[in-house]
Amino acid sequence: MQAFPPSELIINEDGSAFHLHLRPEQLADKIILVGDPGRVSTVASHFDSRECEVQSREFHSITGTYKEKRITVLSTGIGCDNIDIVMNELDALANIDFNTRTELPRHRTLTIVRVGTCGGMQPETPIGTFVASVKSIGFDGLLNYYDGRNDVCDLQLEETFRQHMSWSPLKGAPYVATADAELIDRVAGSDMVRGITIACGGFYGPQGRQIRLRIQDPEQNRKIESFRYTQPDGSVLKVCNFEMESSALAGLSALLGHKAMTCCMVIANRYAQEMNTEYKNTIDTLIQLVLERI
Repeated sequence: MQAFPPSELIINEDGSAFHLHLRPEQLADKIILVGDPGRVSTVASHFDSRECEVQSREFHSITGTYKEKRITVLSTGIGCDNIDIVMNELDALANIDFNTRTELPRHRTLTIVRVGTCGGMQPETPIGTFVASVKSIGFDGLLNYYDGRNDVCDLQLEETFRQHMSWSPLKGAPYVATADAELIDRVAGSDMVRGITIACGGFYGPQGRQIRLRIQDPEQNRKIESFRYTQPDGSVLKVCNFEMESSALAGLSALLGHKAMTCCMVIANRYAQEMNTEYKNTIDTLIQLVLERI
């Protein structure tokens, strides 16, 4: 079996992954991702025990146990570009022998839940709502760089969305990634809103925010709010929220053979133009739900 060269699979001198600084034995099968490095300690405060803690740049991780479940909580920072780093290195830790640089003979499947914050896009997603991303429309373009993207994307939804938006080719092709269905059912339960999430490549212009800079399509958010998609089973999905990581997480996980989903707490309602800057005091409720259900 061909070995991955040092320029492609970068391993630190201590045997850890280049950016995450985790070693294979430090990674649990169940993983909670958060954006804010400070939120790692909030999640781990619920652990019954801790094995290790590692920090490098925005990538802060703690592995421990919660009610006999071994869990790694890891911060990703902001954006799909960081999810590209995190997912490729998590998969390498799980499925590559770091001594021989070759793929392990048996695939190890990771279960990954991202816990984040988002902006609600509908009247029924006010501040404080928990949203589970069944489908994620990626404005970032990341998955388009990988072979096989069409095999894991909802191509019909992509085309329907492009037509509805009168999508400019200057923005690059949006893609639609689907979260793991079993994981959605288990974690979202009956107390999270399920729908489509827009994952953006920025916080301001890509999410329709205008301060001093004008955006290319002033009607973007109005069109997003009105978008409806009828699935093959007859159910109708609408865009519930904006965030910045869910599409890359769902898409890369599907390509790599892992189970992943994103659930977020609404801290701003774009429809009502309201914002809660004190959300850090309340997101712990969502964290505890995920710890119970992952």
